[in-house]
Amino acid sequence: MENNTQLMESLLERVTDYGKTSYELVKLKVVDKTTDGLSSFLPNTVIGAIVCNFLLFVNLGLALWIGKILGELFYGFFIVAAFYALVAFVMHLFMRKWLKRILYDYMIKQLLK
Repeated sequence: MENNTQLMESLLERVTDYGKTSYELVKLKVVDKTTDGLSSFLPNTVIGAIVCNFLLFVNLGLALWIGKILGELFYGFFIVAAFYALVAFVMHLFMRKWLKRILYDYMIKQLLK
C-alpha cells in the first residue's frame, strides 16, 4: 500500500513537472514568434517609409513635368491622379483576391516558421 502511494506521488510529481515544462515551452515559443515578427516588422517599416517618400517625390516631379508640358501645372496632377485611380480600380477588380491570398500565405508561413 505504501509502495502504491509512493508511485502515485512520483507520478503526480512527474505530471506536474511535465505541465510546467510544457507551459515554459509554449511561453518561449510565443516570445520567439513575437520577437521574430517585431524584428522583421521594424526594418520593413523603415524601408517602406523610404520607398513611399521616393515614390511621392517621383510622382510630384512627374506631375510637375506633365503639367509644364501641357501648359498648366494642375493638369499634370490630374493626370497622375487619374493614373492611380485607374490602377486602383484594376487592382480592385482583378487582383484583390490574389493579393489577399499572397498576404494570407505569407502570414501563415511566418507564424509556422
